[in-house]
Amino acid sequence: MHQPNSATLREQTLDLLNSGAATSRSDLVEALRVSPSTVTAVVRRLIEEGVLLEEGVGQSTGGRRPRILRLREIDGVLAVAELGGKHARVGLCTPGGALRSTEEVPIDIAAGPSVVFKTVGETFARLQAAAAPGQPILGVGVALPGPVEFPTGRVVGPARMPGWSGVDPDDYLRRSFGDVQGPVIVDNDAKAAAIGEYATRELEPRELSGDMIYVKAGTGIGACLVSDGQIFRGGRGLSGDVTHVRVADSGELQCSCGSRGCLETVASGAAVSRQLAEQGKPGMSLRDIIVAVGDGDPAAVTLVRQAGRLLGVALSGLVNFLNPNAVVVGGALSSLDAYVAATRGMLYERCLPSITQSLTIEASVAGPDAALTGLGHLLRSTVS
Repeated sequence: MHQPNSATLREQTLDLLNSGAATSRSDLVEALRVSPSTVTAVVRRLIEEGVLLEEGVGQSTGGRRPRILRLREIDGVLAVAELGGKHARVGLCTPGGALRSTEEVPIDIAAGPSVVFKTVGETFARLQAAAAPGQPILGVGVALPGPVEFPTGRVVGPARMPGWSGVDPDDYLRRSFGDVQGPVIVDNDAKAAAIGEYATRELEPRELSGDMIYVKAGTGIGACLVSDGQIFRGGRGLSGDVTHVRVADSGELQCSCGSRGCLETVASGAAVSRQLAEQGKPGMSLRDIIVAVGDGDPAAVTLVRQAGRLLGVALSGLVNFLNPNAVVVGGALSSLDAYVAATRGMLYERCLPSITQSLTIEASVAGPDAALTGLGHLLRSTVS
């Protein structure tokens, strides 16, 4: 059996204890499927760091009564937000990274960082006043729909975010969120969502997949490779920008990046909206498209299926090259079975049988809060 690395075991241990899925070392041995000595080493390290406390005893199941493990209580909250082109999803996390409350508000990403972060800060203030009045802000995490250097958080050449290129969001966030005692983390939305997806799957009863390609398909398309519990960032942290990969059958359409024939022009929510407008149905948002597909609108269903097939075309080379255990489709379009099924079908058609024999291709289990969950995990590792 594959042995996870120490960093992955640490995160999995914290997730299991934070969710209540495990309360003792024996629970961790069973859930993590590792040796008792490995669990003892991880737990000892977390106790030394002051993250865990071991106190009290549980009920015996035939042997010595187990000592109870619990996360050390920290007073404070983590502020997390995912920005889209026309909306922001803002959340409040416990210091352990568990999402407590969320609110979605309209924004216009093209209005620029000052306006957008002011709205996000005001939204978080409402959540804090309702759920955690007087508690300090231990950290802030924001996911952006464009290329982000990591760990600097600097926005690099975003095609769909006019006025954001070169922006360092740290100062904006500290001003917008008030007195932040801890770190400010800015990441790409697909990478944050991939972290949240993997963390959610750690708590699933089925065996956790190994290497995973996560695709966030919404207005645009982003992706991330997760290997051994760690996301692959690349040299500057800019990996995964599949939205600008050229694909066949794209019609050489002009893309927001200035090039032609990009995946974004044919497989994204923005592409489907544009194509529907060309067929006499203008002004349809991504939510409108999802409703139309649910209602069986022939034009919407046909275009969504074609978009899913072209996503599969773009991913097939990556799947053949990387041989992942799973391809997970997240983002708003993942709620449409027609889109995910079309992607799956094209991957089976284009990839080698030896590659797809044990490949899982499915929709996200973390849902719309995947990026917020991922940001909570990133922040938790810095404040624990």
